[in-house]
Amino acid sequence: MSDIIRVSKVFTFDMAHALFGYDGPCKNIHGHTYRLTVTLAGVPLQVKNDSKNGMVIDFTVLKTIVHSKIINVFDHALVLNSNSPHRELDKSLTSHFEKIIYFDEQPTCENLLIHFKNLLLPEFSSNPKLIYVRLEETPSSYAEWYAGDRP
Repeated sequence: MSDIIRVSKVFTFDMAHALFGYDGPCKNIHGHTYRLTVTLAGVPLQVKNDSKNGMVIDFTVLKTIVHSKIINVFDHALVLNSNSPHRELDKSLTSHFEKIIYFDEQPTCENLLIHFKNLLLPEFSSNPKLIYVRLEETPSSYAEWYAGDRP
């Protein structure tokens, strides 16, 4: 039996959001530099003469997937709750800004984390398997998802 190894990669991106109806300053449009950590677990490739021998995943492959599913979409975007009145500003906003995303949920750190996890799960469902995602909104505030926490 081969050892299961965990590998992680950290990504950073900048994004703005507003929490519609929130009772604090985060109801206003503001931005963060987010740190996204993605951890996979798997058995390293055991094929002698293969240049990827010993890898759980080529970090370049992981980077390509995370960038295509998350970073390229959300980096330097404004994310707003699709149920907010901001929709009425849509024509005005889109005439001035290119990346506005209307999110079906309140764009909290927790909801964004769940969304990102759901985007990545189909890509990493076996070997390697997605086991952990962490989204840091600030250096001291973050949300985490662990595969093992499922009820």
